[in-house]
Amino acid sequence: MLEETLVLFKNIRNPKYDKSLAGYKKTGGFKSLKKVFGMKPEEVVQEVKESGVRGRGGAGFPTGLKWSFMAKGTGKPSYLVANADESEPGTCKDRELMLKDPHLFLEGLMIGSYAVGCHHAYVYVRGEFFPAIKTLNAAVDELYADGLLGHDPLGSGFNLDITIHTGAGAYICGEETALLDSLEGKRGQPRVKPPFPAVSGFNGCPTSVNNVETLACLPFIFSDGGVESFKSFGPQNNSGTHLVSLSGHVNSPGVYELRMDVSMKDIIYEIGGGIRNGKKLKGVIPGGSSSPVMKADEIDVLYNFDDLAKIGTMMGSAAMMVFDEDTDVVKLLHRITRFYAHESCGQCTPCREGTHWSRQIVRDFLNGNGSEEKLKRLDRVGGNMLGTTLCALGDAAALPIQSIVNKFPEEFRNYYATT
Repeated sequence: MLEETLVLFKNIRNPKYDKSLAGYKKTGGFKSLKKVFGMKPEEVVQEVKESGVRGRGGAGFPTGLKWSFMAKGTGKPSYLVANADESEPGTCKDRELMLKDPHLFLEGLMIGSYAVGCHHAYVYVRGEFFPAIKTLNAAVDELYADGLLGHDPLGSGFNLDITIHTGAGAYICGEETALLDSLEGKRGQPRVKPPFPAVSGFNGCPTSVNNVETLACLPFIFSDGGVESFKSFGPQNNSGTHLVSLSGHVNSPGVYELRMDVSMKDIIYEIGGGIRNGKKLKGVIPGGSSSPVMKADEIDVLYNFDDLAKIGTMMGSAAMMVFDEDTDVVKLLHRITRFYAHESCGQCTPCREGTHWSRQIVRDFLNGNGSEEKLKRLDRVGGNMLGTTLCALGDAAALPIQSIVNKFPEEFRNYYATT
């Protein structure tokens, strides 16, 4: 029987765990931070590189490499910003970490801050996460009271402050440059790149933006033997465990911590308990609504960054949404296009117009006004958004459109063949 590998959820899965600072310290909390304070920042960056940890927010970019891009010798302060916006549909993993084990995440944030020379870190948290925001603020207050934040924590000679910043609930602010604009008090819109945040980010200073889960991996990586253990949890270039938000038509939905060498089929049928009500599997959205859909005969693949990329889809934020044989994928696509049309910031013409017209075309099918020409037009609209916008929202809208149209064309034809 497939079981979880507990690194990030080790404390959360313990029913006796006390998420207070005292409770976290009893589990060995902040030992990794103390070890890191005895290292040089560049040594910390190098060890993160060696661990192979990649960004868990969706892009999967190597974390240590991202830190190494930070501009040095600019005379400006450096910043580390935790992306806790978690707005990708189907994703609910970072919320669990912030709500149930906040000090694990905050220790990771402190390790990352030391590595990049940041003396004031920010957590940009989704505004609707009221319980998590309350928990994070209480945890930060505990750290200040204990002397772990502020001036000279653990006698390190390193000063660090952390601010919890609440967003306003915009999907676009999950994109790092839109997040930074929002953090500066501006309207959240993606920036033209270059310059990249590593050179000119928050307030024009060198900045790294990292996902909550990514940062929460760091205390384990810097524990004794942590790097080698972390690398052993998956194939090459896919190190560690990851949190999978499993939802949809499965018997046991939830957030699970799994190795990177586990197949999608095993996740659905063992961890998820199979398809509910004895139905057959029709398809899976593997990494949040922005990832290309997979058909039932494609799921015998390892669930990690590289293996999914090889078959033309992506792990994204590891939000796996399962749908059964009774699902109307035209209605499913309509729901997805409605979301992206609503959340587009409108700055880029292909995205602003493409998300609107794709929604209109899908609605035409639902209203009995579909045709073969409109099916081709829907695919073209999706293609015209790919790679043409400042941020990835255009791609996020286009990929599910094109994959659903190409993999389930008969479902659209059923709407106009009978009218």
